[in-house]
Amino acid sequence: MLRIAVVILQQVKSLKLNSYTMERKLLIAGCSFAVIAVILGALGAHTLEKVLGPQQIKSFETGVRYQLFHAVALIAFSQVNLLSDSSKNILLYLFMAGMLMFCFSIYALSLSKWLNMNLKFLGPITPLGGLSLISGWFFALWKIISHNSINN
Repeated sequence: MLRIAVVILQQVKSLKLNSYTMERKLLIAGCSFAVIAVILGALGAHTLEKVLGPQQIKSFETGVRYQLFHAVALIAFSQVNLLSDSSKNILLYLFMAGMLMFCFSIYALSLSKWLNMNLKFLGPITPLGGLSLISGWFFALWKIISHNSINN
């Protein structure tokens, strides 16, 4: 799953930066992370609940929920004209980094016992991902509040 996320990140990074492609970039990233979240949600609901404990399932579902929220946010921000392309690009990378660090570390930590792997080293990564997601929201809020038609 992490390999899929890295491939998505590489594909999004390779797109050119103009008004049309920034919208496309956000839509591609948002839709990609959304489909992964839906797949992981289905996996958690139908397969993992048989092999994981209630706390691991709850954590896994938290990762899925946050990933889906931020995927939908990327799709929504693709249509916000108050943000410049450079602001949308920063927002894209804050949300993508946050989803990768926060959600994917939660997935790995939730599955670590079942995989019989010690992944506790990922524990400090989760709050860094959360900080990246929060920073993305504060950045968007700041840019929208400070928007003017000349320089946004």
